[in-house]
Formats: sequence, C-alpha cells, structure tokens
Amino acid sequence: MDQVFKALSDGTRRRLLDRLHEHNGQTLGELCARIDMSRQSVTQHLSVLEAANLISTVWQGREKLHYLNPVPLHEIQERWIDKFERPRLRALGAVKRRAEEDMTDKPTYVYVTYIRSTPEKVWDALTDADLTAAYWGHSNVSDWRVGSRWEHRRTDGSGIVDVVGDVVESERPTRLVTTWADPADEGQEEKYSRVTFDIQSHGGIVRLTVTHEDLADEAEAADAASGWSAVLSNLKSLLETGSPLPEDPWTMPVG
Repeated sequence: MDQVFKALSDGTRRRLLDRLHEHNGQTLGELCARIDMSRQSVTQHLSVLEAANLISTVWQGREKLHYLNPVPLHEIQERWIDKFERPRLRALGAVKRRAEEDMTDKPTYVYVTYIRSTPEKVWDALTDADLTAAYWGHSNVSDWRVGSRWEHRRTDGSGIVDVVGDVVESERPTRLVTTWADPADEGQEEKYSRVTFDIQSHGGIVRLTVTHEDLADEAEAADAASGWSAVLSNLKSLLETGSPLPEDPWTMPVG
C-alpha cells in the first residue's frame, strides 16, 4: 500500500491513470502524445505505477499495451472511505465547495467560439510566437512545458512584455492553463489571474472555450470581455480565411 500512495502522490502519474481510465490498453507512444514529457520520463512514471500494481502490461505483437488495474484503488476505498457514511461526506464536500466559492468575490469571464479548423491548428495559433503575432499584436513566447514561464511580448519592435505567467497545465492539443500577471507583479501570486483554454473537436469544427478566472474586479472583467472577444474573433478569421480581420478589432470604438 505504501507503493500505491507513493505512485498516486505525483500529478503526472495520476494523469496517466486518467488517460487509461478514458481509454484502456494504450501504447507508450499513445500515452506520451498527451503528456508534455519525454518518453524516458513517461516510462519511469509507468514503472512506478506498475510496481504499485496500479497498471498491468500485455505484449501484443511488438506493442506493449498498458491497462489500468483498479484493485488497489478499490482496496483504498474499502479501507478508508466505505467505513464512513457516504451521504454525510458528500454533504460536507458540498458545504466546503460552497464556502470556498463564497470566500472569493473575484469575477470570472468565459468566452466560447466555434472555428472551422483542427485542435492542433487552434493550439498552434495560441502558442506559436509567429502565429500569435499575426493576429494578437503580441507574441506568446514559451516552451509550453508545465512549470515554464511564458511572456506576452509586443510586436511593434519595442520588445516590451505586457503579461507574464507560468504554464500550469499543457496537454496538446486539448487543454492549456496559464497564470497571467503584470510584469511588475511577478512573484506576487495573489495578484495573478488564470486563463484556461479548452479545445474540443466535433467533425470539422473546434469549440474553443476560454475561461479567465481570479480577475481583480468588475472593471478588469469588463476589459477581459472586450479584449478576448476581439482577439478570438481575429484568431477565428486567421484560421478560417488565412488572414486576420482587416483592422485590429480591439481598436474599434465602443458604442
């Protein structure tokens, strides 16, 4: 059981288990495709999971398939969860979530758009420095690995950075989470906001959902609303027509 808790203590290993829960029997290559990490590192994480009996492997020809083994998780549930009253725990969990939500009055802005494109192209449009420069007036610069720093640099030749932050989650091409801050506030996490890009495909279109959380106040939320609608309209135009809008939409007068 010590090995099970050790294996579960790492976020990457938990994500690997989530991937196998979604689709069991994946190869190393399939698992690596959605984890921003080298094959060697993923192999090491899989070895820890296998030692804890959380996954099992089967050779199918030349391919090694990985399967989720739920038995150790079931044993944890029986030993530490089932002995308590589940309804009471669910009620307490709901109270805790509501209390946490009520403790913060920071607004959140959500924008959803549909684009005739692919998830990979939308991901690249959000993260590639040259592509972001083509429609945003800034280049988004990073290696986009979890824990890495990113910068939002002006493209007017000044090299000025208007936003900095860290990469919180990076799962190409479906999900990117970053923190956002004024460079003057870097290191003061209480002043950071958080942006999540969720990219979902359906046939020949992509639904892009942008969630900007922990905004300072309603004024900042209003700025976010006007800014994101303009930027993402320009992104949509670039991907669907090959060109951004003829004028920067954020310069259009309001009213």
